[in-house]
Amino acid sequence: MIIRSVDFAGSLVQPGAPFPGTLPQIALSGRSNVGKSSLINTLLGRTRKREARVSARPGKTRALNFFEVNGAFFLVDLPGYGYAEVPDEVRDSWMRMVTWYLASGGPAAVVQLIDSRHDPTEADESRLELLADVGVPTVVALTKVDKLRGARRRYLTERACARLSIDEEQVICFSSRTGEGRSELLEAVAALSL
Repeated sequence: MIIRSVDFAGSLVQPGAPFPGTLPQIALSGRSNVGKSSLINTLLGRTRKREARVSARPGKTRALNFFEVNGAFFLVDLPGYGYAEVPDEVRDSWMRMVTWYLASGGPAAVVQLIDSRHDPTEADESRLELLADVGVPTVVALTKVDKLRGARRRYLTERACARLSIDEEQVICFSSRTGEGRSELLEAVAALSL
């Protein structure tokens, strides 16, 4: 897939709010510090004019942000879970919003981001269980793979697949720094948005 156009289409801040259009939706889910904004910018080829704001402090995405890609589908940036310097009630409201969205029938598929350098967390496992429960097709992107080498990378990839009970065919190794995995993830997104 070649990215020809990306337009910010709007945000949702409350469960039940209308989507900004009827195009297929591919959502991006992951922990607050997993590199979601960097992945979005790399995936969309936006290294100079960034679509998603990258922050040193996790928890900056506070709504469901819709980006219209090529006039063909929405890429939806979900608020992160896990670590974020926000009050518990704010974190709980994000969780309610995301749970509503994932069960709403809106997303055609989800790209679940997991930091390749660490074992998947209980929160990662819970999110994948939720996605399985609501029946949303899911691809797992292991982020920050440029920080791993050889045997260690292979070991952690296999370990993540075992812990999450997923096949390696469901996993794409991704690096926002080097661009590794970009074309594979774009192909997966194109196939899932049809």
